Amino acid sequence: MTGPVLSPIGLDDIDALMPLIVGYRVFYKREPMPEESRAYLRARFAAGDYVGFLARVDGAPAGFAILSPTFSTGFMKRIWLLNDIFVEPSLRKAGVGAALMKRVEEFARETGAGRLDLFTARDNKTAQSVYERAGWVRDEIFYRYQKPL
Repeated sequence: MTGPVLSPIGLDDIDALMPLIVGYRVFYKREPMPEESRAYLRARFAAGDYVGFLARVDGAPAGFAILSPTFSTGFMKRIWLLNDIFVEPSLRKAGVGAALMKRVEEFARETGAGRLDLFTARDNKTAQSVYERAGWVRDEIFYRYQKPL
């Protein structure tokens, strides 16, 4: 097995990405909805709402990271939200997640961002350990609120 090779996600990558997206949705206890997910991702990437990276191992899709921009008056810079990150379960602990995290950070720096944000479930200890090893710090100051619509 070779190390992960990362490339930007383009519209031509959406079909290759779909088994990972379905796995991601199922992991988070969502309906798989492959056709709806495909249409949603095509629209988001085509509109420039999302950017991302696809990791391949031996040519096969192994993981992905998808970001969306937000902005901060306080920072007066862009903030990238790491919306989604997922690694094929059989390839976890093979460096795919770490490579994706490193590439996301490089991308944020390249684009002059002031910060990277992400959210994860409180019980997702495995992901939390990956993030902390990559230098991410859990926010202990602010609460996050949501307003379901």
